[in-house]
Amino acid sequence: MTPFRIDIPAADLDDLRERLARTRWAGQLPGDGWSRGVPVDHLRELAEYWRTGFDWRAREAELNAFPQFTTAIDGLDVHFAHVRSARPDALPLLLTHGWPASMVEFVRTIPLLTESFHVVVPHVPGFGWSQAPASAGFSVGRVARMWARLMARLGYDRYGTQGGDLGAYIAPEVAIVDPEHVVGVHVDGGLGFPTPADVAEMNEADRAEYEQIMSWAGAGVDHHGLLRAAPQTFAYGWQDSPVAALAWLAQKFRDFGDEVERDVFLTNASVYWFTGTFGTSSWPMYDTRESTWPVGQKQVPGGVYAGGPALFRRLAERHNTIVHWPEGNPGGHFVAMEEPAAHAADITAFFAKVTA
Repeated sequence: MTPFRIDIPAADLDDLRERLARTRWAGQLPGDGWSRGVPVDHLRELAEYWRTGFDWRAREAELNAFPQFTTAIDGLDVHFAHVRSARPDALPLLLTHGWPASMVEFVRTIPLLTESFHVVVPHVPGFGWSQAPASAGFSVGRVARMWARLMARLGYDRYGTQGGDLGAYIAPEVAIVDPEHVVGVHVDGGLGFPTPADVAEMNEADRAEYEQIMSWAGAGVDHHGLLRAAPQTFAYGWQDSPVAALAWLAQKFRDFGDEVERDVFLTNASVYWFTGTFGTSSWPMYDTRESTWPVGQKQVPGGVYAGGPALFRRLAERHNTIVHWPEGNPGGHFVAMEEPAAHAADITAFFAKVTA
């Protein structure tokens, strides 16, 4: 374990500001609001704040308040935060971020969780300061095995695992590869999401609900298809132009329906920019053949932050032992960034059930 501290060189900050100042702006295409993508006026304002108003050093200090380390696992250097609770008997909790997020996803949640948990937040390989996979075929199963080794290396023989988005795929996999040590799996949502294969078993009400769900799920830019087809092509723009990168993140957070505080959004964008990981973080898409939803596991109890309708639960229980299925919790896709207090409270409630 090697102690790690984020320290972006001043030259990199100057370079970012200079690139933002030299942006060659596209004109606004005909159409209303976001109908053609990120509106020019919206992006100009956001980019100007990133250049002149956003305080990276303050955000860097906020991240550095969490003890951080790097360690080599399976030939890859993994960066992670490890924040111990004041309670010696606290349950260790492994948090896995989503895409296109980073450990910044949990920056507001971690202090609320350390009342009950020892919190471990690694960057998935290819994200942030974690080394990128060097060959094709990387998988969430491999990440799960790495996470199990990380928790063992930290001396934790009993722990919980949690995640949303990409983390909702990885968290159940950790239980699959390490069921004797994982006490429970909590995900933000996605378990039991219906697919075309489920339609034949649906009643009329279920089918109406399914059609409504699919109309929402198919909205926005299909990042799975885009990154599966040509991730290298788009990575050049994201690597070279901070405005291209900013537009991409703004589009995806809009598609996901998230309303994230501006400084938190730009801290996440800055992590991607300074680490140059817009391309390397795309492996969950380009290393898969088709889009799927998290399936889950039955080895240990599971729960969700946002349970959804009865149809979801019936489908989820095919592959999960559900013990926690609340409805009405606030927040969107990246709930830890939008509703940290509610997120932390729900995680705490779930693990209180499975450890009672």
